[in-house]
Amino acid sequence: MRRKDEHRRLPAFAGFAALLAVSPVAFAQAAPAATTPAPPQPQQTVAAPKSPPTPEGLGDSLMGHQRYQAAIEAYKKAPRDSALVLNKMGIAYQMMFNLEDASRCYQASLRLDPRNARVFNNLGTVYDSLKRYSNAERMYRKALKLEPDSPVILKNLGSDLLAQHKYKKGWEAYKAALALDPNVFQNSSSPRVENPASVQERGAMNYYMAKGCVRAGQNDRAIEYLRMALNEGFTNPKKIIADSEFAGLKGIPAFEQLLAAQSTP
Repeated sequence: MRRKDEHRRLPAFAGFAALLAVSPVAFAQAAPAATTPAPPQPQQTVAAPKSPPTPEGLGDSLMGHQRYQAAIEAYKKAPRDSALVLNKMGIAYQMMFNLEDASRCYQASLRLDPRNARVFNNLGTVYDSLKRYSNAERMYRKALKLEPDSPVILKNLGSDLLAQHKYKKGWEAYKAALALDPNVFQNSSSPRVENPASVQERGAMNYYMAKGCVRAGQNDRAIEYLRMALNEGFTNPKKIIADSEFAGLKGIPAFEQLLAAQSTP
């Protein structure tokens, strides 16, 4: 043990002997440097241990990675008296096209929080997917009483009304949605209404989506929606030309080519 200690002190001892060998003047000049305290070293911070995520937080993370079944299992471990968690679980079920369990979760959420417009909207999208259009309309109108300036809810209401062949009312809802958010047809964080199954319903929705896109200045998208509406037989070139909403498309090569192709026997 002693040899080990001496070996450890050797560098310091050798340095001190060398210092004594210099002249006193040199020592005097060197002394202040030897006694000057070393600059303070930055203190090392020790990271606090991370607490494990809550079941809800874990579920949210899994939802972000589109792992819906795993998210549901995480949400099931969260407190069951949370309207927010039940709504999130309903969205996860809906993303997996499990409409029955999605509806059950939304209804349970509303029992806990009957003034949540977004849950009424989500339940409306379930009814639309089940073609229970009048039930869906009732949910959207309840949602709008609570949140009248929601472009997403207005857009969903419009789509539902079009599916019921209430074209004028559907278009009015679309226009109200577009006035609030010109990009409402592109941006939505809530579950969306699936395209109607019948050709007539799809044609109507595409036609009025085209009108909405024109209002939003999205002419390329409008032309594509018109193409689908024409292919589905909902409209014809004469009706499109006569509709003042599409006047701004005149002269655009893609629009003129679309109409010309439809007019060719």
